[in-house]
Amino acid sequence: MTFTKIASLAVGGALLASASASLAQQPPARPPAEHRMGPGRERPDPAAMAERRAERLRAALQLRPDQEPALKAFVGAMKPGARSERGQRQAMAQMSTPQRLDAMRARAVERLARLDQRIAATKAFYAQLSPAQQKAFDAMAPKGGMRGHPGMRGPGGPMGRGD
Repeated sequence: MTFTKIASLAVGGALLASASASLAQQPPARPPAEHRMGPGRERPDPAAMAERRAERLRAALQLRPDQEPALKAFVGAMKPGARSERGQRQAMAQMSTPQRLDAMRARAVERLARLDQRIAATKAFYAQLSPAQQKAFDAMAPKGGMRGHPGMRGPGGPMGRGD
């Protein structure tokens, strides 16, 4: 055999060995159950989440004691609304299309009223802040819209697939 044939076989063998090693790798491990949402996983405690948010705001904005009532009103207004029960979903399935549309519109009106309350609370809190605190609060604004809502934006969502 000539040197070039031996070199070619050696390079080919090395490539084959590296390709088979990469194919034999284990798939990435799934996150532990406590980091996944799904059946059997409890939702985070809304009160604890609200308190953590209040603490982050206190620290980031360096709130004065006289601003505490405005913070409490703001955090209270940000509480999530009641979630739809499974029975309500089944009831919706039993409705005619016009009834279902009316129920959907009524829920949309309720959500809009809740949004109006949140906007008013945010503006009232913002008005209590100093200009430096307002600037810090503006910098804390969420970027990118619906973070944390699967299927909306981000990896794997319809707007974030990178197709």
